[in-house]
Amino acid sequence: MSNSYEKYKQQRAARDITKANVLKRNENSFFTNLKMFVLTFSALFLAGIVAFNLYLSSLPPIEHLEDFKPNIVTKFYSEDGEVIKTFTAYTYDKVELIDVPEALKQAIIATEDKNFYKHNGYDLFGILRSSIQNVIARHTVQGASTITQQLARILFLSNERTFTRKIKELEVATRIEKTISKDKILEMYLNNVYLGAGAYGVSAASQIYFNKKLDKLTVPELALIAGLPQAPSVYNPYNNKDLAKKRRNQVLKRMLTMKYISEEDYNKGIKSEINLSTLPQIYTTNKAPYFSDYVLHEMEKLGFEETDVIHGGYKVITTLDSKMQEAANESILKNMRAWGLNDKSQQAALFSFSPIDGRILAYAGGKNYTESQYDRVTQAVRPPGSSFKPIVYAAAMEKGISPNDIVEDTPITIGKWSPRNYGKSYRGPIPVYKALMVSSNVCAARIIQKTGIHAVIQMAKTLGLTTPLQYDYTISLGSNGVKLFEFVRAYGAFANGGYVVEPYAIERIEDSRGRVLYKANKTKSSHQLSLKTAAEMTAMMKTVILSGTGRGANIGKPAAGKTGTTDDYKDAYFVGYTPDIVTGVWIGDDNNKQMKGLTGGTVPARIWKDVMTVATKDLGFRDFDYPEVKLDNYYMSFSGKIAHEEETEEAEKTTEEVTEVVDETPSNSPTQVSEPAKVVTPADVVKNFNKQNSAPVPAPASTPATTAPIPMAVPESLRN
Repeated sequence: MSNSYEKYKQQRAARDITKANVLKRNENSFFTNLKMFVLTFSALFLAGIVAFNLYLSSLPPIEHLEDFKPNIVTKFYSEDGEVIKTFTAYTYDKVELIDVPEALKQAIIATEDKNFYKHNGYDLFGILRSSIQNVIARHTVQGASTITQQLARILFLSNERTFTRKIKELEVATRIEKTISKDKILEMYLNNVYLGAGAYGVSAASQIYFNKKLDKLTVPELALIAGLPQAPSVYNPYNNKDLAKKRRNQVLKRMLTMKYISEEDYNKGIKSEINLSTLPQIYTTNKAPYFSDYVLHEMEKLGFEETDVIHGGYKVITTLDSKMQEAANESILKNMRAWGLNDKSQQAALFSFSPIDGRILAYAGGKNYTESQYDRVTQAVRPPGSSFKPIVYAAAMEKGISPNDIVEDTPITIGKWSPRNYGKSYRGPIPVYKALMVSSNVCAARIIQKTGIHAVIQMAKTLGLTTPLQYDYTISLGSNGVKLFEFVRAYGAFANGGYVVEPYAIERIEDSRGRVLYKANKTKSSHQLSLKTAAEMTAMMKTVILSGTGRGANIGKPAAGKTGTTDDYKDAYFVGYTPDIVTGVWIGDDNNKQMKGLTGGTVPARIWKDVMTVATKDLGFRDFDYPEVKLDNYYMSFSGKIAHEEETEEAEKTTEEVTEVVDETPSNSPTQVSEPAKVVTPADVVKNFNKQNSAPVPAPASTPATTAPIPMAVPESLRN
């Protein structure tokens, strides 16, 4: 038994020894193979690096790189060549390297590429090192792109994160290094790198963030800019000031480590506050924000997707007049502040276009785009008050009523509706033209009663108004809402011989290579009013500006227009035109609150005057080339007292009534003078204005009125 057991133990020991020897041989074999694999891989890797370096070194330089100026963004231009909007960028504002503060160059190098002046455009071992770090952390914690690689990506490549793109980046970076000097590379990088908040380049960033020239920035401010390239939107101080400060301090720390700044400068810098520009961001990148939105919508209708528009590098030539737009922006803010209209809900809108060819010239959908992007030109529906009366009178003219026909300016009741004039002032029998000039409510009611509600509604529709109009006599006083865009377009027919012309915003679209992708055709037009009616309406509305409720809009040149004020002073309008331009202004409260004393003859008329003075500066003293329209006894209308709409006396009114300030004729009115009546036209008044003390001065006497050609649009049937 014992012998058998001893024998078993010997056999077991022998097997264990054999097994151990096998395992040891296997282990030695594994490590031997692993060692061979590592050595082979290392050899191949090194060989690959050598081969890749040889390949990169064989690449040719890039021709004309120093002259390269990328069209990095889509830009909207005004008709006169001004940049009015730059998508995702402020401007390509080139700055020479010699003019870049030394501290900024040091901050960029310390943050983005500390070995910039030592490598050949790339660092393969740095790429390997950062890749290992990112794998360990399981997310990107360290980048490896040199400044040259970043420039290659900015100028020639996309931001896609693929291996192929990385290889291309290395290739292009190498070629850049062979083409231009290190200083030139740094200069191009500083001019083209995106730094958030719509800024491309350090000069643009300096303006947007601090509203300063680059050489006026402090070291902490320069460090803030230098920290932006890694994640511009994340570190944008307008979005997150605390995060921006943390990033800035990291840059300052790196500058300290590389001995670019002293310990004292570092401690002082990290404690400094970030004082950003108080100028609203939107107005540094967009001089006509509401108009730019309109242009973007028009491009979408043409088949351009929004993301493609923003990043497509297009050059979009618009119809906008930059001087008119600037005047509109300034005048809206100036006049609303002067009137105390400072609440966010108290808003303004302005729309201006050419009634001849449809070009949109100025466009403001509100007083401050940063506070509200709601476009009150095309979206808001607000009652126009008495500025709707020209549509009523135009319907009457089409039915044969003459400006010199007599209408009773006396109280009237139609059904349950009893409109009243301002201050219960009535004049008895007066000519139709004077009824419009003084904006008599009761006369407008009599006109629509005679003409018919249906005819007025039909007239509104033919002139392009699409908002619903109630079948009610009160529409004669502008009780139903309209869109400013459509309303101003309708007035264009009075200026253009009866033609309704469709406004448009885009003249031409080019791609980044200058190829024309779109060119505007002649705009659509349709003949909706007779030339006779357009001439009569213009003659009557001239008197509104020369001696009626719209005298605050007098620009000293032939012009016609109409004021409008709604019930309880909730909306105020002035819409007017010259032979070349139609402009409408609306003032109101988004919450439909009352604005005491605000009428169409006050702020809207003044804004209109400011803008149209600029718009007509180079157009001379031109009158409308319309058939002569004589207004009986118009000369005598200058002598009596005519109340401005600036008056704030409150009228008694019914719930349906739309009130407007009109004239009050005193007892010594010229209508009581016994001398024979004199027939005088508006043109006569212009020539003889110095003889009438109470007449507004339309123009210097030494400036003769020239006659503009009848600005009638070419009928569709005759257009190419």
